Amino acid sequence: MNKACKIRVYGRVQGVWFRAYTQRKAQELDIKGFVRNEADGTVYIEAEGEENAMKAFIEWCQEGPPLAKVERIEVEPLKEIPSYDGFSIRR
Repeated sequence: MNKACKIRVYGRVQGVWFRAYTQRKAQELDIKGFVRNEADGTVYIEAEGEENAMKAFIEWCQEGPPLAKVERIEVEPLKEIPSYDGFSIRR
């Protein structure tokens, strides 16, 4: 069964290739959705995938790529599962 959620990542997460690494991890786990930088310095992600893959993805988001310093993440389920075409980086 697929699940979908939105994730907001706080900390030093911009300027450290967070979006590119997130896209790579999502593709590795067959997760669809998107990632983008926000004006407030956070990273925003919408993701949809199989339950175990989503758990692994959320766990990865708590650490992020090597240069990131994640302080915390907020995860909120999406009420409806969107129909994403792959996983993209948005600006």
